[in-house]
Amino acid sequence: MIIGGFQRFSLIDYPDKICAIVFTQGCNFRCPYCHNPELVDNKRSDNIELKEDEILSFLDRRKGKLDAVTITGGEPLLQPDLSTFLSAVKRLEYLVKLDTNGSFPSKLEKIIQSKSVDYIAMDIKTSLDKYNQVIKSKTEKRKILDSIRLIMDSGLDYEFRTTIIKALFEKDDFSKIGQLIKNARLYILQRFIPSKTLVDQSLDMQSCTDEELDCFKEIMEGFVQRCIVR
Repeated sequence: MIIGGFQRFSLIDYPDKICAIVFTQGCNFRCPYCHNPELVDNKRSDNIELKEDEILSFLDRRKGKLDAVTITGGEPLLQPDLSTFLSAVKRLEYLVKLDTNGSFPSKLEKIIQSKSVDYIAMDIKTSLDKYNQVIKSKTEKRKILDSIRLIMDSGLDYEFRTTIIKALFEKDDFSKIGQLIKNARLYILQRFIPSKTLVDQSLDMQSCTDEELDCFKEIMEGFVQRCIVR
């Protein structure tokens, strides 16, 4: 597995748990607002590749002090040996959270069936009709739908989330997203906070106002069990 980063401690990346974060290298999307651009393309990274056994050794030493491990990216499901790594983490008796963009439902299904994850967070980039426009790449819309169904039917804890860029969203998009994830347990509207060099700086990266986010939240509350702004 190609690991581009490792954070030893976080209080916010696994709900109500103290976790470590493993960042995988590489992504099949090119979202212009990406907050981890150094992880999108292997050629962009200046990171020294981290070794799995070093991370597992650290996790073994931290048992009892950490509760969980979050695997994020990039897109973790691009890694052919992800399942092996997840199983190794589970053997250390950690809770495991997987972040994904939802474009690899067959791989996601195998991981769910293997019982090697406890929590799944999937990014819903936008309404389906605008997906390829926003991700600056191509993905089959059916795969996004399949991943949503897999997650909602998995019996695992999960969340769906969308990062909000003013230039990319209209009110109608949220009604469409709501239909995609109707009755989902949790949907998170993520504020866009520019912090790093982006994959593409040609887009107006203005953040939405609190009033606009509250409006989107009200729309989504008509579709999901719980909606929060983060």
